[in-house]
Amino acid sequence: MSDLEYTLRFLVLHLDWLAVLDILLVTLVIYGLLALVRGTQAVVLLRGIIILGVATVILTAFLRLPAFSWLLRNSLPALLISVPVIFAPEIRRALERLGRAGAGININTREAEQEQVIEAITTAAVRLSERRHGALIVIERQVGLKDRADTGVHLDALVSVELLVQIFYPNTPLHDGAVILKGARIQAAACIMPLTSGETITDRQMGLRHRAALGISEVSDAVAVVVSEETGSISVAHNGRMIQRLDPARLRHILSAFYRPRGGGGVMRSLKRALSKPGPSDEAPRAVGD
Repeated sequence: MSDLEYTLRFLVLHLDWLAVLDILLVTLVIYGLLALVRGTQAVVLLRGIIILGVATVILTAFLRLPAFSWLLRNSLPALLISVPVIFAPEIRRALERLGRAGAGININTREAEQEQVIEAITTAAVRLSERRHGALIVIERQVGLKDRADTGVHLDALVSVELLVQIFYPNTPLHDGAVILKGARIQAAACIMPLTSGETITDRQMGLRHRAALGISEVSDAVAVVVSEETGSISVAHNGRMIQRLDPARLRHILSAFYRPRGGGGVMRSLKRALSKPGPSDEAPRAVGD
């Protein structure tokens, strides 16, 4: 009996439900880590770590290199400490997603007020789109955006179509930046948002507003509505993904899905249901950043 056959027979004989559970947990952890870094700059770092690890195993297994082995043994603790530092954004994003899993928009407004907010955002986005006025509207959910609101001008005003359109009128003091909505009120305007760190953006029509929308959706659970200044197209960003070229009906359905998710599947199931509804646009919306 060969060594391989002996090893396989040993594994099969000692395989029980705890061993299967152990293997599944390790597989899920590895898959989760790969899913987190997919489409980000961390992929290049992870590829470099894998290449370095494979090269090290090959060198130490087939060649006697005492000096190199000594260097590896002494540098391994430093490498283990540096890995969490390198992947800190991805780890933070995973913990935030775990903490807010299944949560809806954290607002205390009544259903009638929710409908008014949704209608105000939709109408304002359509007017801004018709005039080719760029806009970025960020809706706060479970994760607070006070640190981002502090970078802009504090307003604390009721959401209205006229106010949103006026804020994003070109060359006005508040047009350059994002508006943050908290509940049924505009918390602040001209706010600075983080730009996305992903490398999956290839669309030339996606400028700084789109990158900022993706960026804030990557570091929080916020929903961002973007109006392109170049094309007038309306997009929605959430959870590091962007759905582009939305008509008013689909935009209204998407916002309703985020405000009032139904069923056990939560927000994403409601969002898929909203996107499946027919709209007046001939061109279907497309999602990027996934």
